[in-house]
Amino acid sequence: MKRRQFMAMTAAVVAAGVAGACAPLASTRRAAAAARPATGVVAFAAARRYAELGFGRIAYVERGSGEAALFLHGAPLNGYQWRGAIDRLSPYRRCLAPDFMGLGYSQIPEHQSLAADAQAEMLASLLDSLAIGTVDIVASDSGGAVAQLFLLRHPGRVRSLLLTNCDVEPDSPPAKVKPIVEMARAGTLDEMTAQWLTDKSLARSTFGAAVFRDPAGFADETIEYYIAPLLSTPLRRAQYNAFHAAFEPNPLAGIEAELRRSTVPLRVVWGAADDIFAQSDAEYLDRVFPNSRGVRRVPGAKLFFPEEFPEVIAEEARRLWKV
Repeated sequence: MKRRQFMAMTAAVVAAGVAGACAPLASTRRAAAAARPATGVVAFAAARRYAELGFGRIAYVERGSGEAALFLHGAPLNGYQWRGAIDRLSPYRRCLAPDFMGLGYSQIPEHQSLAADAQAEMLASLLDSLAIGTVDIVASDSGGAVAQLFLLRHPGRVRSLLLTNCDVEPDSPPAKVKPIVEMARAGTLDEMTAQWLTDKSLARSTFGAAVFRDPAGFADETIEYYIAPLLSTPLRRAQYNAFHAAFEPNPLAGIEAELRRSTVPLRVVWGAADDIFAQSDAEYLDRVFPNSRGVRRVPGAKLFFPEEFPEVIAEEARRLWKV
């Protein structure tokens, strides 16, 4: 019996070896992505580059090669939001994660507009500087608003669009964000946010609890990486307020008719426990985009679930990209 078991196991190993030798390149890429250790703050910061544009000095992280994928973060985050997805998707795409003007590590002159339409034009300039023609876009939160505007302004540059919980025309800004906008307009949002740097437990129990399924996983180093640059100078504080103040009036007003004419493939992946953006917003996107590939809801997931469930983003992106 033992000899038969040994022979069966040996045959299985040999068969697996033959299958592995014949496996397509995609299988090798999957294994490499799975084996790669998760990128932390130190490695991500070390990979940061800057593009000198007319809009300012734009920070971004780039990994991978081939066709490009553009990852657009939410607020008050930066490109680090997408580290887990990029870990998994860089074997398939040239992954580009910029920091929006007014957030992250981008350095912006004082009078530059930080509104969503200006962010969209900044992205076009960034892609030009990197000799990138077309992109697959993956976007979350306010990044989703910018993604929709970019699509309408530069339709020939977008191959596909994957949107997680984000602004839509009838719900921008959502009701729960309006007090944040009011604080930003009063110039006090930075003061509230500064408390998160000195009291990381407060950051987890307030902001973290609102946007993560498990706020305990919102690490001290992550809080520092997101929040510290926003408060680093008086200008950065003012720009942090200005970024949020620019979301009222609705930056997406009047775009629905144009979105209905888009032929770009869309996939919606929605955190089912998010109470900031309405669950009905996912169906709205699915209805409006003629080439929608449907909605996937992620049980228990809140607004910034791409940080906690990067494997979901990677799975859905690869399905949308057909890789």
